[in-house]
Amino acid sequence: MEASHSSSSSIYGSGLHQNLFRRSPLVSAMPLNSRLSFPTTLVANPLPPKLYFSTKHAILRVGQSPRLLKIDGNNPLVGVISMGMLAPRKFFKKRKKVEHFKDAADEAKQKSWRRLMQEIEDTGSASTVLRRQRTNDQSLSKDLVLGTLVRFKQMKKWHYVSEILEWLRDESWWDFSEMDFLMLITAYGKQGDFNKAEKILSFMNKKCFVPSVVSHTALMEAYGKGGRYNNAEAIFRRMQSSGPEPSAVTYQIILKILVEGNKFKEAEEIFETLLDKEKSPLKPDQKMFHMMIYMYKKAGSYEKARKLFALMAERGVKQSTVTYNSLMSFETNYKEVSKIYDQVQF
Repeated sequence: MEASHSSSSSIYGSGLHQNLFRRSPLVSAMPLNSRLSFPTTLVANPLPPKLYFSTKHAILRVGQSPRLLKIDGNNPLVGVISMGMLAPRKFFKKRKKVEHFKDAADEAKQKSWRRLMQEIEDTGSASTVLRRQRTNDQSLSKDLVLGTLVRFKQMKKWHYVSEILEWLRDESWWDFSEMDFLMLITAYGKQGDFNKAEKILSFMNKKCFVPSVVSHTALMEAYGKGGRYNNAEAIFRRMQSSGPEPSAVTYQIILKILVEGNKFKEAEEIFETLLDKEKSPLKPDQKMFHMMIYMYKKAGSYEKARKLFALMAERGVKQSTVTYNSLMSFETNYKEVSKIYDQVQF
């Protein structure tokens, strides 16, 4: 294949030489063992050479200060790509998400709420901001408060959730319902504040609220996060024997608590009950399997972890990257790691 040009400007004009090999399909389209040659001509040669790229078709020398040099037309191409090609590509900026509002009033309402959320984050006190808002212009609607609670719950900022609910509990204009109590005890549970969780549960019992799996699970979690593993297990056992019946979330949390407390035997016993199709009230899910694989890793029982990994597929429980990473993290055998890695490549 021959290539030629009438003047040097056809190569160097308008900075085209900087992108010659980037934009042209010439090199990538050449068959193996083909050669680019030029008649005696001018090409750029850097001084001093900095980098060398060797390919099947040419040797490219990359530098900063190109100069013109005559080369023999029968030699393989010695070309230059400017240092500009080595600069990182500029990524396109992400387009700003276009927001849609129902009308001007809805837009003003949404923007006002966002300012309120930002003010809470800046001051670090939700109740102070909400109280001031209500005192100043009486514009604090119940929908706005509920939206704020739900948003902080989604963000897992449980200290704001509990602070807002504690404030609302003393406000006459707010009808503090059973759902509010359940959210409050859940917030205490997530923070590991078992003393406050106990008080709320005791108050709910005095007010004759029906025992709830949510409140009991929250108290159990509070004990677990507070390092009171035996108390957490006692609540779980009581739920098993006299109710309310544990949910899938309850099982996920108790397994996590027992594993964190190094109570491996108890965790294994509960999980084996779940594996018993005749006795189990529900099927073990992905999170439960992951926790048990982690437990076996923690205990150094690699063979049991592998068996549990295989059992997930048998039971039709979806295996995720978390599953594979957990298993590969404690494998010392390269071949075993390779096998596990190959299974990810589906």
